[in-house]
Amino acid sequence: MCGAKHTEGLAPAACVRACVQKGAKYALVVGDKVYTLDTSDQATLDTLNKLAWEQAKVTGTAEGATISVKSVTAAK
Repeated sequence: MCGAKHTEGLAPAACVRACVQKGAKYALVVGDKVYTLDTSDQATLDTLNKLAWEQAKVTGTAEGATISVKSVTAAK
């Protein structure tokens, strides 16, 4: 909903979580680009929630501005 900027008046990680609770999908921001992360795997969603607004390594298949997520881990 907010993209790379947060307008809810919350800390960025809290804003991400609030947007997801309202139905938005997680996203990966790379420079000026925003990729929507598509997954229905609960373990992956839990990891994305834990890593909200942190650097992460996302593995998957990109199609346009959407990435079908296979895995996500904290960036090293």
